[in-house]
Amino acid sequence: MYAVIKTGGKQYRVAADQKVQIEKLVGNPGDQVEFTDVLMVSNGGTVDIGAPFVAGATVVAEIASQDRGPHLIIFKKRRRKHYRRRNGHRQDLTSVTIREILLGGAKPSKKAAAPKAAEAAPAPATLMGSAALAEGVSADDISLIGGIGPKLLKGLNGMGITTLAQIAAWTEADVERVETELKQPGRVAREEWIEQAGELLAGKPPRAKTDKARA
Repeated sequence: MYAVIKTGGKQYRVAADQKVQIEKLVGNPGDQVEFTDVLMVSNGGTVDIGAPFVAGATVVAEIASQDRGPHLIIFKKRRRKHYRRRNGHRQDLTSVTIREILLGGAKPSKKAAAPKAAEAAPAPATLMGSAALAEGVSADDISLIGGIGPKLLKGLNGMGITTLAQIAAWTEADVERVETELKQPGRVAREEWIEQAGELLAGKPPRAKTDKARA
């Protein structure tokens, strides 16, 4: 059994347990997503073709990771015009694992919905101390680390880095990869991102807030 879905302006043929890389979707790894723009479903010897979509058909998937495509070079030149332009581009992508192909308006099974429930299960108190909660610190608010502004926050989120626990567990290879992606060599160690993440997880207030109080 397989289906053809439409997302991000493109069409994909998908089957259960298949991993597909599609245009970027908003969400974290483990989140469940549903595709209702189903163009065709093949079930054994029966083929249903939509007009344009198959009524009551839904494809349920789980976000596996947030990725980026290969680095592309865009070079433009006009002869005898002294015009040259060189730019780079990396497309934001999302890898999803197909869980179910549903027909007739059926709802996702409990098994397919389990990852989403598991994602929402941990409370902030399991990752952070009561002192941090009193300060209004969230386990997912990595912008509390000194040196991570809006631009770097967007870049980190695009790489799938959304929690303090992820940063606190970085290895040297992780640091090198992140600094390369963000084009910020040496910044992680210079501003002690890993140490700051550990302090926030331990319940200490953000360094920026502490420095402001001292001043």
